Amino acid sequence: MEKKFFSAKLIAAVIAGMVFVSCEEDGPATPSGVEDLTEVSKGNYVIAASVGTGNNATNVLLTADRLDDPTYKVTPTKQGTQNDGATYWVFYEQESLFALNYNQGEAGQTASYDLNSNFEMVKNSNTYKLSRFTTYGFYDDYIMTTSTGNATIDAQNYTYTNKNGEQLTETYYPKHFLPAYIDAKSETAKDGTGAANLKLRSENLLGNGEYVTLSGLEQTGTFLYAAAVPMGLSQWGYIQTVNGKEHGYVREGYEDLVKTESGGSGSGKYNANELQWTQYPDECWVAIFKDETLEEHKVIKTDKISYACGRNRSQYYQMLWKADDGYIYVLSPSYAKTMKDSRQQTTLPAGVVRINTNASWENLDFDPNYYKTLKNANGTEAAFLRSWYISGNYIMLLAYDEQGFDGTANRLVIFDTQSDGILKEVTGLPSDISGFSSTPYIDETGKAYMVVSTESGYPTVYRPCHSHSDTRPHYRSDERKRCRQVRDKLKTFRHKRNRSARKAGVFSTNPFVTA
Repeated sequence: MEKKFFSAKLIAAVIAGMVFVSCEEDGPATPSGVEDLTEVSKGNYVIAASVGTGNNATNVLLTADRLDDPTYKVTPTKQGTQNDGATYWVFYEQESLFALNYNQGEAGQTASYDLNSNFEMVKNSNTYKLSRFTTYGFYDDYIMTTSTGNATIDAQNYTYTNKNGEQLTETYYPKHFLPAYIDAKSETAKDGTGAANLKLRSENLLGNGEYVTLSGLEQTGTFLYAAAVPMGLSQWGYIQTVNGKEHGYVREGYEDLVKTESGGSGSGKYNANELQWTQYPDECWVAIFKDETLEEHKVIKTDKISYACGRNRSQYYQMLWKADDGYIYVLSPSYAKTMKDSRQQTTLPAGVVRINTNASWENLDFDPNYYKTLKNANGTEAAFLRSWYISGNYIMLLAYDEQGFDGTANRLVIFDTQSDGILKEVTGLPSDISGFSSTPYIDETGKAYMVVSTESGYPTVYRPCHSHSDTRPHYRSDERKRCRQVRDKLKTFRHKRNRSARKAGVFSTNPFVTA
């Protein structure tokens, strides 16, 4: 039986080992120590481990022959492959593991790794440069990244008077999609920045003058689906005249939201003469592209939910997933509730809609008969940061505590697409959680596995128990490629010199973040 695997980045201050524990409904029997546990042997599983913190941290890729036995542990050893770490660890089929690095506004460099006959990870000689990216996904053999940034064409000059009475002339460029591609099969990369491609313009994509960024990339057939997140008016968008009206894309009553000077920092940085964040928080748009080039597309809209993304700084987390029933489910955590100005806060609760992917190109749209409000078991409105499709009807969410977006994302809940929208809590987890896997591993039976870090113990592998623990996904033959393309590509891969034998996988954990 072919196995599928996952990986975890150990994030405790000093990592001595990892304990493997399965789920029990009444609470797991978590060992208080690891002294009496047996060290795993090298094997099929790959563990991306970080030992130490800050400038003293060392990143290593370890291998193990098991991950779910509570009598075993894994500890960083000298046999591990040292590496520079990664923002995301991504698998390509059963062959290679890629390290994607965000690296702020600079170009990031990534490399791939293979498992050799001694169950050791070996770095390939090829390296790849990636432009700044805010989301990533997969299309056929491509690992894709994309962001939105300034173009190099269609510049417009604009003269204005600043708050000091000085007359200034600025040159503004429209925003474009900036995709980049790693061809994981051929081990080549190409930078499709799109900065000089008119077809990749993200300005006014929704018809309201605002530019968008993409969140999540989900392939179905030859089509690529992505949430189109409206970002407000760029400098270029602000200066446009519409139907004879200067600054015609500024909504009436929103004029004071236009920045009069530059400021902010990081993902909150802004420039003079732009309107930061959307004027339309009570809408959700999905862009559907005919292929990975992002050139030919259509957009569809619903006013039942707000825009569909989770967000941490400049990273936009995927909230749309294709399920086995042929629908893409689009979830909104209503992140717009975190905006400072009430005009930019959504009035809509967290919710979910869906798209029938079996429709023709012309008829692709939101299902008018499907909408669910997402609520916690106690009836309060849900607030969540991330989501992952598991199998069948089930999507797992990393949810915030009782403080909502003002609190900490430290809960796992399950959404049943065929339910009334009430989320089921994953119980039996420790009370002092300090971190979770950034991506779960989903086994061949549809069970999800997560690494849980705590304040008091060692990072431990848990299998969350929920109502569909015995449900097996049934994939059609045409779904095999898609199965490779979801769940952060956490699939098995084979040693290239012996494709019938070696299999491996990776998991990674990040500290919890607050909104």
